[in-house]
Amino acid sequence: MSALVPPPRTGPRLLAPERLTRVEDGERLHALLWCPGPGWRMASSAVLGGGIADREWVLNAQVAHGYRRTDPARHLADLARAAGARGSGVGLMTAADVSASARARDGGVEAVVTAGISVRGWAASPEQGAAAPAAPGTINIITALPVALSDAALVNAVMTATEAKVQALLEAGLDCSGTPTDAVCVAARAERSGAGAHAFAGPRSEWGARLARAVHRAVLSALPAGP
Repeated sequence: MSALVPPPRTGPRLLAPERLTRVEDGERLHALLWCPGPGWRMASSAVLGGGIADREWVLNAQVAHGYRRTDPARHLADLARAAGARGSGVGLMTAADVSASARARDGGVEAVVTAGISVRGWAASPEQGAAAPAAPGTINIITALPVALSDAALVNAVMTATEAKVQALLEAGLDCSGTPTDAVCVAARAERSGAGAHAFAGPRSEWGARLARAVHRAVLSALPAGP
């Protein structure tokens, strides 16, 4: 017997990050902090809080070009704590100006995207991979769904968001599939006792299709003008 899935929640925006500003090494930098609190399960490729787990906040922090710190996870955790975030969360970073973020909404799914594409290319490259991480340039995607997803569906949602990103890049005339440091975070409602979770989030599923459209529009809007 299939699980009973609760109807999607409606009302105020799910994904409403606060804009923060700090001065670091003499440079004025920005960040976006979303603190929805408990009741969320997230899948992310982020340097801090990556994987699949219950999380209470998401930070997308701008760092200086030529970032060379070797402890990015600790750096992000310190920034989040200084901004008042409590509990466990997800931390992403980028050299792009996050104050120029773009957002989109489709059928209850919301996406916020920041985009820096100065260092970009195709995923399948003849070049050998490096042991050290690349300097952050980065398209960061944060998206929230008002329903619960199974862990497998969360992974599926990460794939769907990535496919929508690549579609937007190609439609914008860019010869790339992304940057070497792109990151994504998909947040879904935590499964409630006695209720079910959606098992699919591919681009032709109900919630995956909405996710894809929201991410696609947000990426197109976030891309900087010019080559």
